Amino acid sequence: MRSRFNRHLLARSLAFLRDLQCDRRGVAAIEFAIIVPVMLVMFLATVEVTSGIAVDRKVTLVARTLSDLVSQSTSVTDNDLKNVFAASYGVLTPYAATPVKATITEIFVNKNQVATVQWSKTGTVTQSGSSATATVSNSTRQAGDAITIPDGLKVANTYLILSEVSYQYKPVIGYFIVPAGIGLSDVSYTRPRQSLCVLYSTTVCPTS
Repeated sequence: MRSRFNRHLLARSLAFLRDLQCDRRGVAAIEFAIIVPVMLVMFLATVEVTSGIAVDRKVTLVARTLSDLVSQSTSVTDNDLKNVFAASYGVLTPYAATPVKATITEIFVNKNQVATVQWSKTGTVTQSGSSATATVSNSTRQAGDAITIPDGLKVANTYLILSEVSYQYKPVIGYFIVPAGIGLSDVSYTRPRQSLCVLYSTTVCPTS
């Protein structure tokens, strides 16, 4: 009797295993549960990387705009530079301009192809709603300081306008991974267009 019962139980177990092997119910749900987290991570990463690339591109445009605007002037004052900085930071829209810091520097290359600073100013921005106000201050570079520039730009007795822009990009989704943000920066060199140099607090272009 017991042997017959065991055989019956074994037969039922084997039949159940065969049915289980052929059963495809719930496969789609399992696949969905496995794939969705991966796809979600890929989607969020794509959004974050795309946003970072867009900000990096705008930082480059700010640097080019800043040097381009200054190079079109024959002379500048602090008020002029405030407007230039504010206009340049506007390129960052719709991203916040608050984390940006920029420096504009005029460089003179003497007859020995040694580059020195003529003047240098730093602009920071205070943003209130959609409007931004720039503040101009002295940069860490002082007049007469030697400065390194690419060899291709070392043309004797010429001037250059150098803009340097740095931006601390804080990813929204990746904030917990990089809480301090990602530092983005770029530089741009432009030669004065309307005169030999862009005057600041001087009446003639220094030549030494």
